[in-house]
Parts: sequence; structure tokens; C-alpha cells
Amino acid sequence: MTDVRPRAVIFDLDGVITDTAEQHYQGWQRLADEEGLPFDRTANEALRGLSRRESLLALLGDRQVDEPTLEAWMERKNRYYVDSLAGMTPDDALPGAVDLVDDAKRRGLKVAIGSSSKNAGLVLEKLQLTDRFDAVADGHSVERAKPAPDLFLEAARRLDVPPGQCVVVEDATSGVDAALAAGMVAVGVGPADRVGHATYRFDTPADIDLGVVLGEGPA
Repeated sequence: MTDVRPRAVIFDLDGVITDTAEQHYQGWQRLADEEGLPFDRTANEALRGLSRRESLLALLGDRQVDEPTLEAWMERKNRYYVDSLAGMTPDDALPGAVDLVDDAKRRGLKVAIGSSSKNAGLVLEKLQLTDRFDAVADGHSVERAKPAPDLFLEAARRLDVPPGQCVVVEDATSGVDAALAAGMVAVGVGPADRVGHATYRFDTPADIDLGVVLGEGPA
């Protein structure tokens, strides 16, 4: 933990604020079935935190396709995913997630989204949470996806807060790696075998105690 009090919290979106893992899985499974690619729920778990391109490359394995095909397949999967979000409502926020964001704001911290998704804006709109955040850095914001630190560094830049004064809340191995590479405090959400290398780890968003993370005690 840094000796300087954190001034901002950057939240991953999927798996922290909401959970669209099933919609992503169904989209990738449909594409895989259509293109004769081996894919199942175990393979899908390995895509957690990856960008759309990195996910497709992982799904392809050793199979080689040209760039126009890659682009077309990414667009097709995204269409399946966006269609599945039509019925999303504020009730689809994960338990405790909105309270966590509000707790951060009550403590005087700036809050941002740092998500690899290019649909982050749409998801926030569906959840009616857009106005809750001071900044959003998403899949459109940087070239290099997690585990590169670029996304979280961009979120910090948009918040005008030094990276060393940022806390990141993440549910993916690659996201924790990115936060640590950015020199930020990493709060992992999920099992130890996935996010146990974070600075702090909690089982669910509802379990996160910012007082512990900040060394301040409860709000």
C-alpha cells in the first residue's frame, strides 16, 4: 500500500459493476459454432478481461485468418452481444456495486470506469450509471488492451490523478496485472487463483471494504 492517500478509484465494468459474462459467452459460442471453432465455458473463462480482438485470437488458436475476416467476425460477435443487451436494466448491476461507487464518492474520491469493452458506454447507459462516473476509459481509448497498463493510465489521466494515487477494482487476472503495471493499488474481486496476486482481494463487490483499502475505517 502506498504512503500517499489514494484520490481515485477506477472500476472495471464487467464482473465488477455488472456481469455480462453469459452474454459474452453466448456471443462467442454462436460465432464458434458457425465457424467450426472449438469452444466451451472453460475456454470462455480464459477470455475474462481480454479485448474483443485478443479474445478472438485466443478462440482461433492456431487457425489463421486474414484481417478482413478477423474484423468481420469481431463485428458479428459484437452484434450478437449488443442484441443481448436490449433487456438490460439498472437491476442488472451486481449486488453492492453501486453502493461501492457511492461510498468512494462519499469519501471524496474521484471515480472512473476502466474497461476493455467498446460497449462500456452502452452498458452504463442501460444501467443508468453514466452520470455517476467522473471519467470513462474504454476499448476505444487506447491501442493496447489489458494486461498492458495503458487503459488505467488513461483513466488516471482523464481524472487528473497521478497513477500512484489510484485504486483499481478488477475481477480478471489481466486486469490485476494491468493495475499493478500501472503502479496502482489493485483490489481483486473473485477467487484467489484468479486475482490472488492483487494488493487486496475480496470475494464479491459487496464484500469490498474501502475503509480497509484506504486505511481509514468504515465510511
